[in-house]
Amino acid sequence: MRGFYNDVARLQDLRKKFTHCSSDMEPGQCIFPREVAKGIHTPMFILNPAYDVWQVEHVLSPEGSDPEHLWQNCRLDITKCDSKQLETLQGFRKELLDALSEFKKKKDWGMFINSCYIHCQSMNSLTWHSPSAPRINNKTIAESVGDWFFNRREVKEIDCEYPCNPTCHNAVLDQPYNEE
Repeated sequence: MRGFYNDVARLQDLRKKFTHCSSDMEPGQCIFPREVAKGIHTPMFILNPAYDVWQVEHVLSPEGSDPEHLWQNCRLDITKCDSKQLETLQGFRKELLDALSEFKKKKDWGMFINSCYIHCQSMNSLTWHSPSAPRINNKTIAESVGDWFFNRREVKEIDCEYPCNPTCHNAVLDQPYNEE
């Protein structure tokens, strides 16, 4: 994954286009949200699960880097992760929160980072705003976005570590995640 993004950045000569991209950074880092967002001045709302199924399968533990299939059950169902894998997932969550730390300080930016094992929560009414939708501090994603958009309150909703949130809809897959 890292090599792919480095190749894309080199092909497009992105160091010249992104002034935040320093010479000591890998070229692919220039196009990651953590870096790109530094140059964005328009208020944004960041919505992401701390344990994104797609990211776990394609970035943290892709099949190609797991020839013994030690992560296969964990990738398909977070409840099947052993203690060492959960420790790795908690480290992955910590990296996400560290990446968001400077954006957390931006008063006009909002965020909703829950502890669900899922992907694309905003496109599904069950996870967006239903009676059984995931919640943080008793707010659904839709309510949090609405509060932020209409300036009703500052929204920086960050969930506790998995498995703390009983309102989560955690993905359980029969086979690896496929976007098609």
